[in-house]
Amino acid sequence: MPLSFGWDLGGVNLKLAQAQDGRILSVAQIPCPALTEPRKFDRAVEEAQVFVGGRNATHAITMTGELSDVFANRYEGVAYLVALMRQAVGESARFYSLDGFVDAHGAVADWQNVASANWHASAALAATVEDSGLLVDVGTTTTDIIPFKDGRACAVGRNDGDRLTEGELIYRGVVRTPVMAVAGQAPFRGRMQGLAAERFATMADVYRLTGELPDDADPFATADNRSKDLDDSAARLARMLGRDADDAYFVAWQALAHFLARRLLDQVEADARAVIEREALNPKAQIVGAGCGRFLAVALAERLGRPYRDFADLIPCSDTAREMVSRCAPASAVAQLA
Repeated sequence: MPLSFGWDLGGVNLKLAQAQDGRILSVAQIPCPALTEPRKFDRAVEEAQVFVGGRNATHAITMTGELSDVFANRYEGVAYLVALMRQAVGESARFYSLDGFVDAHGAVADWQNVASANWHASAALAATVEDSGLLVDVGTTTTDIIPFKDGRACAVGRNDGDRLTEGELIYRGVVRTPVMAVAGQAPFRGRMQGLAAERFATMADVYRLTGELPDDADPFATADNRSKDLDDSAARLARMLGRDADDAYFVAWQALAHFLARRLLDQVEADARAVIEREALNPKAQIVGAGCGRFLAVALAERLGRPYRDFADLIPCSDTAREMVSRCAPASAVAQLA
């Protein structure tokens, strides 16, 4: 029975999907250690080997970790990660490129099409199932907005810089993004006031207060290294206004969180509408949601009046794997595409 593993090597998390006979059986997410050296990827891969277990299998690999500042440039990052995976799983390693899978030598030679190509794998998989649609993958750090139609991903940008230009990538997510990246002003006691340009709070604090963030979606330390309970989350948001949590009732900090959540959804909606118009997507084309923040994709579909489909609905998978299949869409996609 053919066995394949899909790897998504990120700078913050390593994601690993196991598939057999085209069905995803399990998905694991392994945090990369907070080190300022490339060795952090080695440690995450070593931990992942427990799930792989040395079995004979195909290993399909995609990455975003080459963007990590532990590397001098993206080429160095791709070369390091390719060598690491070749050593870890041998010559069975196949690397996802915008033009299809390549071996280790091809991945380094074609590094610009391998670097941060994980979004393309997810959209390419969606395009094999749906006639047309918009993949919206909302993660801890970024949001991908990828159109697909006629059996292929039809993004204009081929790298992160171009995708940022085209509105196909928003460098904001539902966990690690500092609140100051989402809004410069917010209402308090009936007036708009400025927000501190300081990492006093993150969007994880916002979505904890709105009640939308899954309990296990934030494995990272908080901005002040205090707890992740609602009171401490409210205190961090209050600090963004130069205030203390005791300066207002708890409901005021919840209202602030809902305002900030709407601002991020507004940004996603604006870029999504522009991409939909550019590609002339069918009015019935679905929004396909992925990532730990795909509740934003659900809300976007409602705003746009379009049907919604969860990424896990596109891939045969066990019931126990469904949630992680959607959260770790690129790893699930390359395991399937392999």
